[in-house]
Amino acid sequence: MAGAVAAGAVVAAGCDHPNSVPAEGVTAGEVPMGQMTYRPDAHGQQVSLLGFGMMRLPVEGGGSGRENPNAPIDQEMVNKQVDYAIEHGVNYFDTSPVYCQGRSETCTGIALKRHPRDKWLIATKMSNFRNWTPEASLKMYRDSFEALQVDHIDYYLLHSFGTVDEEGRSDFEKRFVDNGMLEFLMKEREAGRIRNLGWSFHGQQSEFDKVVALHDKYHWDFAQIQMNYVDWHYAKEINPRNVEGEHLYTELDKRGIPAVIMEPLLGGRLATLNDHAAEQLKAREPGQSLASWSFRFCGSFPRVMTSLSGMTLMEHLQDNLRTHSPLKPLSEEEMTLLERIADEFAHYPAVPCTTCQYCMPCPYGLDIPGIFSHYNKCLNEGNIALEGTMEQREFRRARKAFLTSYNKSIERLRQADHCIDCGECLKHCPQGIKIPEKMHAIEIYTNQLKDSLV
Repeated sequence: MAGAVAAGAVVAAGCDHPNSVPAEGVTAGEVPMGQMTYRPDAHGQQVSLLGFGMMRLPVEGGGSGRENPNAPIDQEMVNKQVDYAIEHGVNYFDTSPVYCQGRSETCTGIALKRHPRDKWLIATKMSNFRNWTPEASLKMYRDSFEALQVDHIDYYLLHSFGTVDEEGRSDFEKRFVDNGMLEFLMKEREAGRIRNLGWSFHGQQSEFDKVVALHDKYHWDFAQIQMNYVDWHYAKEINPRNVEGEHLYTELDKRGIPAVIMEPLLGGRLATLNDHAAEQLKAREPGQSLASWSFRFCGSFPRVMTSLSGMTLMEHLQDNLRTHSPLKPLSEEEMTLLERIADEFAHYPAVPCTTCQYCMPCPYGLDIPGIFSHYNKCLNEGNIALEGTMEQREFRRARKAFLTSYNKSIERLRQADHCIDCGECLKHCPQGIKIPEKMHAIEIYTNQLKDSLV
């Protein structure tokens, strides 16, 4: 990406922040009742193939708790969305102690408590990223029960392992084994306070292979992996540190471990494809959203138990419900079409950011995910050009459009030029993005546009 933004005066026009268009890529239509597709978990419990990710809860004033971290959660809207989801067959709800600045579990618990306990399944996590002492980890675990207002947790995850420190110690060992947490959680599973014990993975393939091979010892009930039609074969094209989705899924399938899918839309990027890719999918299924293709891809694999979607807007929930009620598996011809689009996407110069927010907060106030999302959206819309390849009047219009939308989308003091290369974000990025390098490239790009105003 550095070459894409620093090697010349690249201009992107009409690029608003991805949340500025409330229901982009969503199709209208009736939402079916009583037709949700279900898959069995390791114990035969029927799980909705669409899972509700409680990471992007709506906030008062619009947007989500990820983009507007200081805004109060709109509990009334959360309640409405949860009600609608349950009414239409969704029963899997995924949260964490760290989502929405620590507010997601409480808000999720409030919304779900209003429904009979047998109507919903809750998944939460041991998200002990920064403090993995036994005391802090146990407190996090017990606090989840209180926040969610439950006496048992249906799906409990060891949250996001996959790295190794300079001394060769893996975060899996430090956060879950050496401190006794995994042994404790296995006893909690035996006692019934945890119904299913699993984990979520971001990191090195060697770490994934090591932990999945421990299935004979720990009897994993499920695992959460990043999978979509781009990552299936092109994860390493986007980032050499990533693991191909095909490998992740196949290793779970071999052992009969149900898969929970995260990032089916690759941080929303597969819901806003460039015009060329979008036209191909629309020609095939004119009435379907771009997002539906991603969910149909994931749902076409039988070991997939549920695919998670963070649905800030009711329109997104409704669109995803239509896709899964019931889910229509992809044909061989449609799989081939997605493979072709994935190949094009993998070689497109976007930043491989999924807006997971693990890099936040930035010590110097940068809106890291917002900056990357803004830039990627500009690229995906195809509104880019090299200076000198368009008429001067068009160039001036495009330059003004980019600079205006950048300043509108990202607060001035949170823009790329405020990065001091402290590196604090690097150790938290699951995608291994060289964030300071990308920030400086975007700073150069923006300054080139400003300089051309003179």
